[in-house]
Amino acid sequence: MSCGLLNSSNEPVPLRSGSVTVLIRGFVADVSCELLYRNEEQGPVEAVFVFPVDTEAAVYAFEAHLGGTCIQAQLREKKQAQELYGDALAGGQSSFLLQQEGTKGDVFSCSLGNLPPGEEAALTLRYVCELPLEPDGAARYMLPAVLRPRYTPHGWDGEDVTQGVPRVPQGELPYTLSLSATLQSPHGIDRVLSNCSLTPLSYTAGNRTSAQVSLAEVPPWDRDVELLVYYTEPHKPSAMLEIGLPGAEPGSLMGDPAMMVTLLPSLPEAVLGQSSAGEFIFLLDRSGSMECPMDSRDRSPQRIDSAKETLVLLLKSLPLGCYFNIYSFGSQFESFYPQSVGYTQQTMAKSLQRVQQLQADLGGTEILAPLQAIYRSPCQDGHPRQLFVFTDGEVGNTKEVITEVQRHRGSHRCFSFGIGEGASTALVKGIAQAAGGSAEFITGQDRMQPKALQSLKRALQPAMTRISLSWDLPPGMEAALLGRGPEVIFPGQRCLIYAQLRGQPQLPDTAMGGVTLQYRIQDQTYKETLQFPLQPQDGDRLPVHRLAAKSLLLELEGAVDTRSERDRHQVLETSLSSGVVCSLTAYVGVGTERGQPVQGPLVRQDIPLTAFYAAPRRKNLLCSPMGRSPSVPMIQVQGPSCVSVDCAMACNFDNSSDVQVESRCLLIPLCDTHPQGFQREVQLIFPAKAARSGPRAIQKFSSGSTEHVLRKYCKLRAPPETTSQKEWAPEESPLLRLVSLQNADSSWDLDPQLAAALGVSETSARGRMPSKDMAPSIWATVLAVVWLHSRAVGQRDEWELLEAKAVGWVRGRAGPRLSECLEAANTLLGCSVGPAVFRL
Repeated sequence: MSCGLLNSSNEPVPLRSGSVTVLIRGFVADVSCELLYRNEEQGPVEAVFVFPVDTEAAVYAFEAHLGGTCIQAQLREKKQAQELYGDALAGGQSSFLLQQEGTKGDVFSCSLGNLPPGEEAALTLRYVCELPLEPDGAARYMLPAVLRPRYTPHGWDGEDVTQGVPRVPQGELPYTLSLSATLQSPHGIDRVLSNCSLTPLSYTAGNRTSAQVSLAEVPPWDRDVELLVYYTEPHKPSAMLEIGLPGAEPGSLMGDPAMMVTLLPSLPEAVLGQSSAGEFIFLLDRSGSMECPMDSRDRSPQRIDSAKETLVLLLKSLPLGCYFNIYSFGSQFESFYPQSVGYTQQTMAKSLQRVQQLQADLGGTEILAPLQAIYRSPCQDGHPRQLFVFTDGEVGNTKEVITEVQRHRGSHRCFSFGIGEGASTALVKGIAQAAGGSAEFITGQDRMQPKALQSLKRALQPAMTRISLSWDLPPGMEAALLGRGPEVIFPGQRCLIYAQLRGQPQLPDTAMGGVTLQYRIQDQTYKETLQFPLQPQDGDRLPVHRLAAKSLLLELEGAVDTRSERDRHQVLETSLSSGVVCSLTAYVGVGTERGQPVQGPLVRQDIPLTAFYAAPRRKNLLCSPMGRSPSVPMIQVQGPSCVSVDCAMACNFDNSSDVQVESRCLLIPLCDTHPQGFQREVQLIFPAKAARSGPRAIQKFSSGSTEHVLRKYCKLRAPPETTSQKEWAPEESPLLRLVSLQNADSSWDLDPQLAAALGVSETSARGRMPSKDMAPSIWATVLAVVWLHSRAVGQRDEWELLEAKAVGWVRGRAGPRLSECLEAANTLLGCSVGPAVFRL
């Protein structure tokens, strides 16, 4: 958690430590976060900190150790909790409040009030979350440490708590973080990887079913802390049955046993590269933050460059005969075509040229307008619409965006990708769930390309219909589904089902139950059945119950009108009975053990987070000298700003009509191209022009209009590129070099560019062609396929679709000479690719 205290002199009141303990069982993490503070002020303080949480995490407990006393917070209706907290502060009592900010569920705030001078307080919150399954089989746990300021869309009047969070430079947060994880799995634990340094994995069971690992050093604060847990057998269906809460009313959500069933449907995959049906629309974020590097490594590619490479692979993998279009957005949006066009050699080539010209130069993150434009464009008859959204942003109007996607869920599926640290889980997951797609996050050293291509494979699958569940339970017991149940199924993707088991007959220890998932693909019916024991697990944290409650709350809050008394009551009852926080509830605790009220005026301290900095390779806009004349307009920012020189917009001034930038100590972001979409109100101040404006004419502008104002009053200039900046230019990968040469029909041409990509001379390539009367493109395509299987085998997920197209194309044209071509290609390239590649 990125947080700490500052006193009134801007000297840190150290957050002594943040201690995180994680219990990972399979694909569920139960997390405890303890934050230890000490007040070094002369009087009492109120500490307020804001932190990110995954939107699907179930926050279910909050407590404080104050003055030797442990105080358990109580979950109350939010307004009541806020009043209790305020009354306690007024009465001089120590109190603490934990609440979800807004309706999105991915930002929380905690207030600790009346912490006496010289005393410490330990705050502990607990939450439980599902762990996503990565394409390579890993379970991913992420401790959010990065909270970006939300971009405030034009005309949006909602409240955004992230804008008021103070920032300090990276490396200057005055506290440490420790994290220890206990891992448990009946399938065995193979290894653990992380984007931070770890201690060696220590097995605590001889059969490797349990292990422990910790952070080896304090992690940097420019990234989320990530653990990738690899199990020996990760892809087995499972069921977790959990006993109810002692004392809870039988028949209630918490009183009955709850079950989480994990299924992994092994659907028959469609023949890749054969279908021509589909309209594929790609929506790319081109806000200024997309110029930031993918991770903190030297020479890491910029997000925009990685996205462009991904677009190339996606375009090359589309089936011939489909329709497509590419939209990009920032403060405004653009599209390649007025409406989707057919996928041909001409449209593909034109689009690839335009993709190479894309830059992160469109300002802010106005995602709602392009979505509305996409939905206004007519769908192509017989071509199901598939929408792919790539963004690294956080927006204030997340709920409106999700609602817009949900309104059109019947006409498309949405696949979303969150890029970089701090991408909004509420936005990325919300739009995917709203339109029956899937969400992926690309952080650290992840490659965007395999995750995007995996989603395209899902989009090419035939639709699954008539999805139903049936249960096989002993007499007197029934299963009540919590939520709607599975509505979308993709091959190999986990299907999570939560259920409440009602009725508690006396069962033998060997009693078994079963659940069957049934669905149709075209004219075929398929079933997935799982048998499980009916002996529930004991435990006091009840992770399955909490996750089931959170799943139900997400569905209720997304579907109901909380202004309706009936709907509001349903949400409140679910939250209060389960202990899981929602937008209508909050945890509050009051220390009543202290005999005397805390004395002295209360000083509020907002806890700082790490400041954000631009990519090292940004083209800086330089500041001019600050000489000022009384007749020159001036841009001035109110309040402190912690951003780097790369974030500043400045001017090359004319002598006649100048605008100057002034900041007392730090450079300031004056446009939407700030690398993190940082938003700040600025004032355009015209010094005295007596007859017209009086002493000072002050006009306020939102940051969305600042760049326009600056461009009106001055000329912007970029500095010349230095040698070191030129060295940062990303190199084209060998795979991308080869793929870029592929035609829309999936063939390659035999030309000098292909020969260079293959690493041979054109003379050698032509001289080794098995037959002079063979079409050169057949031989060229065989060479390209053999190169992929020998030189780029580690990137198979990225080229699998386009390779399947190529194999299908060459099999239909090479005839009996295909074996001869393969042998000659292996000889030329020095490979040993087998005939099975071409289905021989």
